[in-house]
Amino acid sequence: MSSSDRILPGVLLMVGFCVVAPLIDVSAKLASATISVGQITAARFVVQAALMAPIVWALGHSFRLTPRVLGLTSLRAVFLILSSYTFVSAVAVMPVADALAIVFVEPFVLLLLGWAFFGEAVGPRRILASAVGFAGAMFVIRPSIALFGPVALFPLGTAFSFAAYMIVTRILSRQLHPVPMQFHTAALGFLISAPILVLALPAGLAPLGLSWPEGAAWGFLFGVGLASTVSHMAITYALKFAPSATLAPLHYLEIVSAVFFGYLVFGDFPSAMTWAGIALIVASGLYVIHRERQLARRIQVPMP
Repeated sequence: MSSSDRILPGVLLMVGFCVVAPLIDVSAKLASATISVGQITAARFVVQAALMAPIVWALGHSFRLTPRVLGLTSLRAVFLILSSYTFVSAVAVMPVADALAIVFVEPFVLLLLGWAFFGEAVGPRRILASAVGFAGAMFVIRPSIALFGPVALFPLGTAFSFAAYMIVTRILSRQLHPVPMQFHTAALGFLISAPILVLALPAGLAPLGLSWPEGAAWGFLFGVGLASTVSHMAITYALKFAPSATLAPLHYLEIVSAVFFGYLVFGDFPSAMTWAGIALIVASGLYVIHRERQLARRIQVPMP
């Protein structure tokens, strides 16, 4: 199979990710009507670990981890827990598309973290693009704060914690295959979040505490875990078939599917201000991706 033949399945899998990923948020929003944020997060990890375990076994991967890999995977799980707590708390009251639009400042946060921790070059053009992206987020956040209060800032917490999650993933991917990485992250995520789930109610933190699902809530919780597993497997194998530079621009299709599902299930449709913010975030994000491609080509061109 030629490299060009492998790019098409990679692109299709990335599109599949963008279609399925918002279903995590839709299921979480439906569950949040009767279930706590802590319970939804823990259920996601339980279902994801249960679905991934037979895949790890079938593919012949080891379930053992070295101490270093265990530490990195635990850190990855912590950042994913923080990302889940903040985002589920946001979509419990905000439209899915609005919250997701704010989270899409994550590439700019990742850019800054890459500069801070890895010394990666960040030129003035990418700094300007990041500033434009944050300005776009403000277009979404300002009216959301007026409507929903400080919870509208939670997606920014998601952006920062998910950017840190990506940094750890970048380091861990050199030492652990993506399939067992997902299983172990989910299993450790549950082990770390379970004590919080038990201790939150006595500590007066009801949103993070244990709550018993009833009726359709069981299906919503399973939907969170199932959509998480399918979407993350899709993006894992998409990156196996096609380069990240090819797939990165497609990620913004997730906003389109989030708008579609948000309108279909909840009747939510972004305001003109939100659309303006989304346009700024997407445009600046695509420019950052374009600059990354240009720099990568310069590095690959041999010196005369």
